[in-house]
Amino acid sequence: MAERKPFEPIPPIRPGDRVLRRWRRPRRRLRLAPNVPGMVRFIKEIVTQTPFLPILSVLVVLWLLFSAGLYFAERGANEDLDSYGEVLLWCLTAIQTMGSPHMTLTTLGRVIHGVWIVMGTMLFWGAIIASVTSYFMRPRQHPTKQIINTIQYNLGILEELSADELETLKRTTVGLIETRMDQLKQGSS
Repeated sequence: MAERKPFEPIPPIRPGDRVLRRWRRPRRRLRLAPNVPGMVRFIKEIVTQTPFLPILSVLVVLWLLFSAGLYFAERGANEDLDSYGEVLLWCLTAIQTMGSPHMTLTTLGRVIHGVWIVMGTMLFWGAIIASVTSYFMRPRQHPTKQIINTIQYNLGILEELSADELETLKRTTVGLIETRMDQLKQGSS
């Protein structure tokens, strides 16, 4: 069985060139189980860093208010919308642009219907679009945070690192700790 060399040849660009590239094992592995901590961290970021929760709460309050208004406007005139549950379902299908077989019959019900469809649709899709946009448009994390994340990753695969990589990891970690200690000393004095 042939031993794998630490460097692999790369096809030369010009005749006579000899280029070697360090061989690395692929770092990504197939996950059979979902990354639950990553998903929890993602949901936490969405809730804390984007306007999703405030917009969603406004949407729910308006949904309940418009449903109550439509229920009272259509209560005696419309058999299809005779319970508050039916009206809640109708309002939910209206903002998702799915449509509903029930039609409003009173003038006040039609006004509430029209206003709710416009406002609800804008808030429903606006919450989704605003959250996705603000998540991806957030300012980049501070470089120190990225370095710390890299160090944590490398500590997780410590056995697989070479001597040079361990030395680089050591220098970087010591440098970060000394910088932070200097900042703390300057802040306290």
